[in-house]
Amino acid sequence: MSGAAEAAAVASPTKSGGGGGEDAELPKALLKRILKARLAEWDAQQNGGDGSRDFQINKDALLACSEAAKLFIHYLASTASDNCKDAKRQTISADDVATALEDLDFGELVAPLRAALEAYRTENREKAKKRADASKKRKVADKGGEGGEQQQEQEQGEQQGGEAMEADAAGDDTS
Repeated sequence: MSGAAEAAAVASPTKSGGGGGEDAELPKALLKRILKARLAEWDAQQNGGDGSRDFQINKDALLACSEAAKLFIHYLASTASDNCKDAKRQTISADDVATALEDLDFGELVAPLRAALEAYRTENREKAKKRADASKKRKVADKGGEGGEQQQEQEQGEQQGGEAMEADAAGDDTS
């Protein structure tokens, strides 16, 4: 399949075509939010704006950006998959995606991608550590509560046992 034919097939997939029979749409609200943020950032850089300008995005422009993003994602995933197959692996890794970006002449995106990935991993590690700490505290509190109850029961048993022994001793004195 030629590059143009493949691009046309990806741009307008059919149910019998690739993609598992579904047309994977990108979330329009998310795409619109990303576009507005980037346009505001661009406006601040180019025109000296403060980045708070609200941009309106035409429905057709949003659709065009959505299709372009889907096509880019497809080519990036396909190239990363090829890199993975060349290495005789089945799972695509972050390194495969970075290599694919370089193969597609988007090498300038590799450093920001790695920085974002490291920030994501750090954030997840911190969240996992907080969850683990909270779980440990909960377990300690549960054990402390259970241990406290057991200790109270033991003390009550000792008191009752002591009283019974005293009663027995008092009974022995009368005999």
